[in-house]
Amino acid sequence: MDTLIAGQIVTFNGDPFQIPAEEAVHVHRDGAILVRDGVIAAVSEREHLRRRHPDAIFHDHGPSLIVPGFVDAHAHYPQTGIIASWGKRLIDWLNTYTFPEEAKFGDPEYAATIAARYLDLLLANGTTTVSSFCTIHPTSVDALFEAAAARGMRIVAGKTCMDRDTAPDNLRDTAQGAYDDSKSLIARWHGTGRATYAITPRFSPTSTPEQLDALGKLWAENPTCLMQTHLSEQTDEIAWVKGLYPTARDYLDTYEAHGLVREGALFGHAIHLEQREIDHLQAMDCSLIHCPTSNTFIGSGLFDMGARKAESLRVGLATDTGGGSSFSMVRTMAAAYEIGQLSGTVLHPAQLLWLATKGSAHALHLDHQIGDIAVGMEADLCVLDLASTEAISQRAIRAETIWEEVFPTLMMGDDRAIAATYVMGARVAQ
Repeated sequence: MDTLIAGQIVTFNGDPFQIPAEEAVHVHRDGAILVRDGVIAAVSEREHLRRRHPDAIFHDHGPSLIVPGFVDAHAHYPQTGIIASWGKRLIDWLNTYTFPEEAKFGDPEYAATIAARYLDLLLANGTTTVSSFCTIHPTSVDALFEAAAARGMRIVAGKTCMDRDTAPDNLRDTAQGAYDDSKSLIARWHGTGRATYAITPRFSPTSTPEQLDALGKLWAENPTCLMQTHLSEQTDEIAWVKGLYPTARDYLDTYEAHGLVREGALFGHAIHLEQREIDHLQAMDCSLIHCPTSNTFIGSGLFDMGARKAESLRVGLATDTGGGSSFSMVRTMAAAYEIGQLSGTVLHPAQLLWLATKGSAHALHLDHQIGDIAVGMEADLCVLDLASTEAISQRAIRAETIWEEVFPTLMMGDDRAIAATYVMGARVAQ
């Protein structure tokens, strides 16, 4: 049956970093969304659609704000259990917490348990799409894709590839093994249902040039896949890369030399970039993924959102679970705002919502399917209660504009602000 979902509805008319935010993002104060077969069939006034479709299942969310389902553009689902681990910077954090946990994912039952837990946590926080690293184990990839399919979620994921002795013995594959495993997983999952495969070298310090070359060839053979990795997260990491790749012009060149820098490349963090890297990332239409809670939690630095968007780069927003300290894209938006303040870019609440939805979908090359509330888009939706706590309510009630009302939820909200989550028009949480 048709479904009507009513409330205050956010739609996008453009990029709020390119045109004034309140022109780019519109709020329909008393609207409704008609969903048919999981796809948005109409967006209009509530009473108009109720008269036109009297037999539709009706979900009335009153004054709550209906936004596209959040899109988390960079995460590590195997790190679910070690989120909020204390006291380390990147390299020590990997060795102390991450690698021991990831070694467990050769066990299919363990991988399936964590994948299910992780995706349920995302849905409870209004996130309907994620791009996640897995581990070197194909079982970890199958577990995540299977869990996403069971929930109807759109998913981007891939086997993490590491063959250099900088990774532990029990978490290393080989150049050929990474190619063969990834090729098999692409055949099994890429384009199946709502799944997209991302070829996934963890980062240059844990891959040999031979492995990066093999993965570059695999991507050339499968150009509709994405490629996800890390770039310039911390200054000591950059020094490490320069020592491992002494002939490279810069960090980006370690990927570029192997065919891994082009449209469809997703670079997590990308904080400490050199000018040549910025110019080439822009020329090749690559995506940068901003991970604000992770960048502060493990002391990486401040991503310059204003500069990167002024350069017309694709920029997505992400939790970076579990280096990031929250599963919530609401908390991630708050952190992005705070980092913007520190780096000289004051982010409008409309820009924050765009980054967490349409912007991240654009970064993942999925904005023709998700990230907006418009006819023909998949009906992934998040409903925000703008008065979910007493502290938020007492501030929001003073608001003179819709954006002044929304902003306290983005700054102080948590999973209590998620009134409902819909995947393909079906209510799946709250």
